[in-house]
Amino acid sequence: MNISIQKANYLGEYKINFLFSDGVEKTIDFGRFLENAKNPMTKKYLDKKLFQSYSIEYGDIVWNEYEMCFPVWDLHEGVI
Repeated sequence: MNISIQKANYLGEYKINFLFSDGVEKTIDFGRFLENAKNPMTKKYLDKKLFQSYSIEYGDIVWNEYEMCFPVWDLHEGVI
């Protein structure tokens, strides 16, 4: 089954609610991931304005032309 992201709504802090193509809805908190990041290119997304600058492209969530992205299935399963 090919799963894609249909919608992504920013909820505040580092939380995004996702609606997937199979009807599953999941809220992911990226806060801990970003706080624990070692790479400064990832850690810079602790800036909430920058974090909110995501887009949905080809059914995936991306930041700054794929500078940061996640496997859709991991998001679907709630694991990052």
